Amino acid sequence: MVKPVLLWSDVLVYLLLVSIILFFWQLKKNPVAAARWAAVFESRAGLASFVVIVFYLLIALTDSLHFREPLEQLEGQQEVHHSQEVSSVLDLILADLKAQDETTYSEPFAIYSFAKENMQDADGNVYRNFPRLKNAGSHLSSESELAGDIAARAGSAIAVSVLIALALCLLHYRLSGRHYPRVPWLSAYITFSLLLVASVTLLQLGKVYHVFGTDKVGADILYQSIKAVRTGVLIGTLATLLTLPLAVVLGISAGYFKGWVDDVVQYIYTTLSSIPGILLIAASVLLIDVYIETHPEDFNLVAYRADFKFLALCFILGMTSWTGLCRLLRAETLKVSQLDYVQAAHAFGVSHMRVIFRHILPNVMHIILISLVLDFSVFVLAEAVLSYIGVGVDPSMKSWGNMINEARAELSRDPVVWWSVGAAFIMMFILVLAANLFSDRVRDALDPRAR
Repeated sequence: MVKPVLLWSDVLVYLLLVSIILFFWQLKKNPVAAARWAAVFESRAGLASFVVIVFYLLIALTDSLHFREPLEQLEGQQEVHHSQEVSSVLDLILADLKAQDETTYSEPFAIYSFAKENMQDADGNVYRNFPRLKNAGSHLSSESELAGDIAARAGSAIAVSVLIALALCLLHYRLSGRHYPRVPWLSAYITFSLLLVASVTLLQLGKVYHVFGTDKVGADILYQSIKAVRTGVLIGTLATLLTLPLAVVLGISAGYFKGWVDDVVQYIYTTLSSIPGILLIAASVLLIDVYIETHPEDFNLVAYRADFKFLALCFILGMTSWTGLCRLLRAETLKVSQLDYVQAAHAFGVSHMRVIFRHILPNVMHIILISLVLDFSVFVLAEAVLSYIGVGVDPSMKSWGNMINEARAELSRDPVVWWSVGAAFIMMFILVLAANLFSDRVRDALDPRAR
């Protein structure tokens, strides 16, 4: 039997999923908020980008169901031992991609190695040539069959996935889609169909080819880029959520109480903003590395060490990025606290906490929500930059930043090894673009000045 493994980041993924479900369920009790969010999903761009974000979240969820596989038992052994490698459900889905390792670089859809090696002919003479890959295209007898085989496999995968997408979209529309005529379901169905077709086609071709090539040690790039989705989604979400407590409490307190409270808060975020963010993050990450090295007994698995460093990086990013939202909330609270209904509440003797929760917080909530969705893409890109300079997530954890960092030395060689950076860029670009489009729709729907 497999042994389940629960990481702290897994718990946060589950809590995030539950929170999203509860948030949309609570909208039913608030008609005003429900009408504002309905405007987001009545936009073609908003609905399409939401489908893409949900697709990435599902990948992150399947990669958060971790376990350890049992090792083969020896004769007479009673106790079951488990592997030190922590796998996930996503690893089972991508088992064919993970198993097709080569010896070194290979280009996308290539059946020959990217670098020449010493080879021997039948007479024992040594010569240099491009060797045939062990796994990619091993079923082909010659390179002339490559284009036809790719076209045939891609065509069959596209045909099957299109039929499945049409069936699912039709079923959804008949069950619930037609009850919401103002929602542009066609945009969602087209986006869902494109994602399904692309996923099925890539997985089918990935069984016999390296669609995005391989890296220096021969590992499949498509597998790495998909595994990095969890890191990108989590670091963007968790770091964004961690900015809220300090930003909301300090920003509203400074704008509402004014006086010495305002002076202290301004001093704190002005001092923090004066320190270069990248240096502060790098110093904090190095302290975390020192703690890990001095407490090896707490990290008996590589996955535990990588998870601890990952959560620490999320915390560091959140604690160093709250100043911008704090300034916005302070300025908005200064304005709202001078409105007539707030002054009337003070005249009637309403307590400060009740004024803040009943009058101030609801009127700055649109700024908080807009900042949340806008900061998501910022933190996804920040992880890539930090990993590129060597102070990001653990090297054992798949991330787009680590992929770019490992490939940067190969960008100067001739010919250029471009596909590792290209795959990371494509996956990151789709997520960041969807997050930005969705945040624009949220801003238009929730910002009172935009309305």
